[in-house]
Parts: sequence; structure tokens; C-alpha cells
Amino acid sequence: MNDCLFCKIIKGDIPCFQVYEDEVVVAFLDINPESNGHTLIIPKKHYKDLLDIDSNTLSHIIEVAKNLMKLLEEKLGCSGFTLVQNNGEVQEINHFHLHIKPYYHKKEELEKPENILKKLSE
Repeated sequence: MNDCLFCKIIKGDIPCFQVYEDEVVVAFLDINPESNGHTLIIPKKHYKDLLDIDSNTLSHIIEVAKNLMKLLEEKLGCSGFTLVQNNGEVQEINHFHLHIKPYYHKKEELEKPENILKKLSE
């Protein structure tokens, strides 16, 4: 998809704050985070939404999410998570993506994504 923002990120045409990559997915920090460590996981193959994605890819995304949640908890000290996956009219970008939104017991001031990436890399 030539006009898909996430496909452009996968191709390297648009930079991102990448926290994970393998042969199936890329995970990166949201540029408009709702909390510190707000991460998106996207498949490298373009799937429109949950109805379009195959079960093996979806299962892989969930396994990656579990591992990233452990990393976010360990490195950022969050106390919970919300996982969100939008479809249809509420989907801002029509490329399947899973949001991992860390929750903090105390209200945290949002940090710049580059600072969060540094913490996750330490």
C-alpha cells in the first residue's frame, strides 16, 4: 500500500522509535502517546483490520505484546496495561495495529519518545 503510513514506516521511508522487530512485525513508540511507553505493534504485511489478518500473524502479535509488556513493566515501572485494537470507522490508520498502553498508579508526566526508547534500551 503506497499511501499507508505504517507501510512507509516498515519500508524505512518514515522514521520511528522502534523497540522491536522480527520477520513478522515491527513495534515502535506512538508519536502521540497517551502514557509513557505507549507502543504500537504492526505486522509487516499489510492487513486492513482484525477481519483481514490471519490467525498465525495475530497469534504472533499477541506473543510479542506479552514480551513487550514485560519489558515495559521492568524498565518503566508501570502497574498495568490496556490493549486496544480499533476496526472500521474508528480506525485512524487502516493497517492492523495493536496499542499497548501502560498504566501508572501515579499520574506520570509524558516524556519524549527518545527518552523512553533510551530507558527501554538500557
